[in-house]
Amino acid sequence: MSPFASHDGRLHAEGVPLDEIAETYGTPCYVYSRAALVTAFQDYRQALTAHGVADRALVCYAVKANSNLAILELFASLGAGFDIVSGGELARVLAAGGDAGKILFSGVGKSRLEMADGLEVGIRCFNVESASELEKLNEVARAHGVRAPISLRVNPNVDPKTHPYISTGLKTAKFGVPIEDAPTLYRRAADLPGLKVVGIDCHIGSQLIDPAPAAEAAAKVADLADQLARDGIVVAHLDLGGGKGISYRDEPALSATDYLAPMLKVLAGRKEELIFEPGRSLVGNAGLLLTRVEFLKHGTDKNFAVVDAAMNDLMRPALYDAWHGIVKVSHGGTPSAARTYDIVGPVCESGDFLGRGRDLALAEGELLAVMSAGAYGMAMSSNYNSRPRAAEVMVDGSEAHLIRRREEITDLFALESLLP
Repeated sequence: MSPFASHDGRLHAEGVPLDEIAETYGTPCYVYSRAALVTAFQDYRQALTAHGVADRALVCYAVKANSNLAILELFASLGAGFDIVSGGELARVLAAGGDAGKILFSGVGKSRLEMADGLEVGIRCFNVESASELEKLNEVARAHGVRAPISLRVNPNVDPKTHPYISTGLKTAKFGVPIEDAPTLYRRAADLPGLKVVGIDCHIGSQLIDPAPAAEAAAKVADLADQLARDGIVVAHLDLGGGKGISYRDEPALSATDYLAPMLKVLAGRKEELIFEPGRSLVGNAGLLLTRVEFLKHGTDKNFAVVDAAMNDLMRPALYDAWHGIVKVSHGGTPSAARTYDIVGPVCESGDFLGRGRDLALAEGELLAVMSAGAYGMAMSSNYNSRPRAAEVMVDGSEAHLIRRREEITDLFALESLLP
């Protein structure tokens, strides 16, 4: 059941009308449902329990999807681990009360400082993505007098059948090391005094609707683990990444049970701990973006609804030509005749749109909700055109809580200086 539903002609987030949130906190504004976040996480835990592996499985939230402290704190309270890709994300997780011992540090370009910070707080594992990184991490660990726990992110060359920008497991991707090179690199890692081999990591892409590619990748990871064991290198965990898709428009939305079942069948009977890194599937449909219609421009060839949110607030449509549902918050007091609109923002780019070809009956001043915006929305927002970033609100039942204040104009240049 969606956390966003209409009651008496007004769209609500749980028990709070969205027009009241807009009145209190302004627009653009991201709104999240606490109940939806909890349900999405529990869906994974229940799936792992149903398959009998919950006692040796860890769900690590992919922080890049949405890094708000309140969301991180909520997942930490539910027992989540965290998959991070920067020192900033490490600091966020720790500030939100996350357990350093449940943090995986991924990413192709970790700096020495980021490596040192991870070692200092005692993260669970570095997911190493190149031979060069292996050597650098060894040097950093030795300089700190510790051994860095590592896995190699292997590239299984499996087609995830998703958008090319979020496909990460093919030979042409910048991520990971070719799986055929992994045994040699693992032997090198086992010989380096500053490293401790603890696992294998694999992540083939995002917004996966078909579970078959993930199961194929899992089989290749399991085969690699067996090969390493024959070489005397025994790994403690298999990290199968994330990637489960959500329904933005009409895509089939698999439950965690259905998505994980093929992978867990491949891995049945194994003893390693299993790690999963969901991001979008935990937060995507738990959030929306509130925006207000500023102007309507009617023409012979195109009609435009100019709203106060823009590509700097929600980049996905401009970046991926991604679809987000766009609905009216209230169904009262508007013209009865619908027109076909492009929903566009104020940014000075022709690519500044939130939706194209939408049939809506609109009036200036109306509120719209851009749906399925909880993932890669605020996290990818920017100050392009010197636009302050949006507020964020978390709804818990009948209460709305401001979890990030709207930026002010002075925030935009607070870190800048004039020449003397």
